[in-house]
Amino acid sequence: MTSTSVTGSQETHEEGQLSMTEQGATVWLTGLPSAGKTTIARELAERLRTEGHRVEILDGDEIREFLSAGLGFSREDRHTNVQRIGFVAELLASHGVKALVPVIAPYADSREAVRKRHQGVGTAYLEVHVATPVEVCSVRDVKGLYAKQAAGEMSGLTGVDDPYEAPEDPDLRIESHTQSVRESADALHALLTERGLA
Repeated sequence: MTSTSVTGSQETHEEGQLSMTEQGATVWLTGLPSAGKTTIARELAERLRTEGHRVEILDGDEIREFLSAGLGFSREDRHTNVQRIGFVAELLASHGVKALVPVIAPYADSREAVRKRHQGVGTAYLEVHVATPVEVCSVRDVKGLYAKQAAGEMSGLTGVDDPYEAPEDPDLRIESHTQSVRESADALHALLTERGLA
């Protein structure tokens, strides 16, 4: 096969290389804290990159540090944060990147607004519910949030004393507590393949 080069880019159409015509997509993984969203996203990202896809993970903590530092955790601020992430994700996806977004996004109307933004410009958007029960998440407690809430050191923890509105009809529901990270990522990869995105 012959490769095609573009000024300022080494992207080619050879196997394992990046394609300028690749279709991007936003894959939003929503779920409770410590549900396994980021772990699954990282596993999927590694596989997609191996296959030659351009991938970015928009981590919720990093977004809050660099794009949403002035926001708190009120419903309005959470909504604004989700819309900012959705804007960045759509921008990346519209340029052929697979934007993986492992962000809680607790409110259904916020997630729907992001979906509509994507639909309005014809960018692929998949909503994935990482449906790990709060009892399992509190045992995992990756960041110690559940322990702090239980000790009275914090409030407003999504799924405990702040609402989480689970998706009623996601593109995929992953029960990460009943399968391995690899199996969860495989299920998501299968969905992308089915939609012509991988």
